[in-house]
Amino acid sequence: MGDNIDNPGISSVQDAMKIAEQKGLDLVEISPKADPPVCKIIDYSKFLYEHKKKQKEMKAKTTKVTIKEIRFGPNTDEHDYNFKKVHAVKFLEEGAKLKVYVFFKGRTILFKEKGEILLLKLAQELEEYGKVEQLPKLEGKRMIMLIAPKKTK
Repeated sequence: MGDNIDNPGISSVQDAMKIAEQKGLDLVEISPKADPPVCKIIDYSKFLYEHKKKQKEMKAKTTKVTIKEIRFGPNTDEHDYNFKKVHAVKFLEEGAKLKVYVFFKGRTILFKEKGEILLLKLAQELEEYGKVEQLPKLEGKRMIMLIAPKKTK
C-alpha cells in the first residue's frame, strides 16, 4: 500500500514531498515525536476509507443490550403473573436482559417475603430461557432481580 521512506538519501521533507508527488500519493507523518520524524508515502483517501470501513465492521459486530422491565406488586394474582411471564419469555427469547421488580406501595413493604417468593418463582420458571444475574435485592421500595438471556447457538 505504501512505501517507507527509510532511504538514507532522503534527508529533507521537500525531497520526500517530491517523491510522493511523482507517485501521485500523499506524504503522511506517522510518528511526529520520533527523532527524526517518521513519514510514509500512502494514498491518504484510501487509508481513511479503509479505516472507516473497519470502524463500521467493528460497530456492526457489537450487540446492543436492551433491558426490558416487568413490574409486579406483592399481591399479584396468578392470571396477571402468567400474563407477565409470557412477556418475560418473549423478551428473553429476543435476547433482551430482563429487570423484574416488585414495587411495594405504602404498607405493602410488610410483605417483603411475598415479593421475594414471587421473584424466585419467576426465576425458576424462566430457567430454560435465561439465567439469574442478580438475585432479588431490596432497594428502597423495590425488590429487583436481573435475568440475562441464555446464549443461543
